[in-house]
Amino acid sequence: MDLTPFKENPKTAYLAQEYERLSREEAEVKELALGELGALADDDLKRIAEQMAGVVTEMERIVALEKKEEEFPNEAILEIRAGVGGDEAALFAYELAHMYQAYAETVGWGVRRISESKTDLGGYKEVVFELRGLGVYERLRFETGVHRVQRIPATEKQGRIHTSTASVAVLPLRKRHKIVINPADLEYEFSRAGGAGGQNVNKVETAVRIIHVPTGLDARSQAERSQNANKERAMTVLMAKLEQAQEERERASYAAVRKEQVGNADRSEKIRTYNEPQDRITDHRIKESWSNMPKVKAGDIGHILDAAAAGGTGEGSADDED
Repeated sequence: MDLTPFKENPKTAYLAQEYERLSREEAEVKELALGELGALADDDLKRIAEQMAGVVTEMERIVALEKKEEEFPNEAILEIRAGVGGDEAALFAYELAHMYQAYAETVGWGVRRISESKTDLGGYKEVVFELRGLGVYERLRFETGVHRVQRIPATEKQGRIHTSTASVAVLPLRKRHKIVINPADLEYEFSRAGGAGGQNVNKVETAVRIIHVPTGLDARSQAERSQNANKERAMTVLMAKLEQAQEERERASYAAVRKEQVGNADRSEKIRTYNEPQDRITDHRIKESWSNMPKVKAGDIGHILDAAAAGGTGEGSADDED
């Protein structure tokens, strides 16, 4: 058996050593079996074989878990941006952020806000969170896309229904990076961190924005107290964005032969509409609808995530609203 991959993996190296020890013990017992102790050796060989099989099973289990965590890491970036609709879109973005935060708290995930940009009315132009917990990316990956809300704004005098949008992006934070960034391709902007945090963050330029010039992608962090810490955090987010963009390009290249179960994780894809007058939430990819919007916006979205992950029944009565 080739133990090289297991010996090179820190999580299985000790088991590979145990396998080698058992192999040496097995060889010694086989030598004894050639003599007068053959009957006793059979029992030892059987015991050693069982132990070796157990070690192999455990090594393979650890490697399989590693592969799954690499594909579906337990850390992710959640980015929500207001789209079409001005202040209403920003308020909707705030509601979505609250919905995901409430759900994360319900399932025991850690939530950390990395950066935010608010409007005068308290909505979000943009907000970025870091989520940590078991199954984070696997659970939320189908939330990426354009979310719409249809409702009558408080400022609407004629009672007309307005449509506003917000985009959601869920980006996995993987431990092994697939790309290498050339430092010469990066530009840095430093500013004062807004909001709470004491006098220090208001007087010192601790907030950091990093721009990847070739792609135009950027990332910002203002949550940390030091500039260096924010720089590291922003780089983590930027790396996740660049890797996601690369995956989207690869997915587009193989679109003819690879079909995703639900959507394609494209930020520009319209995935869900929240129709407040009709108390109806519609997922356009799977043609399913749900009611009780206040409860959903309060974080009760587990059943919606389940349906998106399963691909839905395809038999719902939902119409694909324009």
